[in-house]
Amino acid sequence: MAEYTKLVEPKVANKEPDSARQEKGGVQYGTVKSDKYFSTTCNREKPFNILLPANYDPNKKYPVMYIMHGYYENQDRMIIKGNGTMYTRQIIGNAIAEGEAEEMICVFPYIYSSATQKDCSGMDDNNNRAYDNFINDLTKDLMPYIEKNYSVKTGRDNTAITGFSMGGRESLLIGMQRPDLFGYIGAICPAPGVTGDFKWKSGEEPHLLFMTAGSNDEVVYSTPNGYHDSFTKNGVPHIWHYVNGGYHGDNSIHAHIYNFVRAAFKA
Repeated sequence: MAEYTKLVEPKVANKEPDSARQEKGGVQYGTVKSDKYFSTTCNREKPFNILLPANYDPNKKYPVMYIMHGYYENQDRMIIKGNGTMYTRQIIGNAIAEGEAEEMICVFPYIYSSATQKDCSGMDDNNNRAYDNFINDLTKDLMPYIEKNYSVKTGRDNTAITGFSMGGRESLLIGMQRPDLFGYIGAICPAPGVTGDFKWKSGEEPHLLFMTAGSNDEVVYSTPNGYHDSFTKNGVPHIWHYVNGGYHGDNSIHAHIYNFVRAAFKA
């Protein structure tokens, strides 16, 4: 983890170049598909979006990245519509075309996971627990569905997780609780509420922990800095990506995705 973090750190860009968000002639981009699966955790069908790489071949295996939304949001937020147009598809497609990122499958789930209600109804402890319950939905229901229906590589070396705001909280919690499943962990402007040791047992460390915060975040404010300090105090090597002018939204997300997909699946 320490060695790989040192290799990644010099390559981190504070923000993605404008060209990263543009569709370029001669470049083939991935396909966004909507799908659903039955969640035994919630006892109902749940939706997700999936980004398949250009020229997706079901006879070829691809690493997989799970990318999660924030509070009150859904599976469209990180790939289709955020504060404005999301350029996730273009950013990832350009990185792959340039040989800077591995061909990968990206999954955008609906992470609210309550057995008694379909959607978030307020910002309180009950709804927080429904978001925290996504670890069960993900590991028991969504990941097995993806592995059965899409051509993905398995194992922590081939599996990444990241998310924005509440999704960032969940990626940190899930990454620390299930080190056997995720080798690359990211968080974008993560929300309050992450608890635990802020470290991994020897031999269970991920290859990379990549945290992004925005200098103009007026929603979670300094919460990401607190997580950064906790990992630092525990001697956990990680990337601290502090986006100048980054707010709690699209520009911090785009900057993170630009860097994280370049670092994933290469350790």
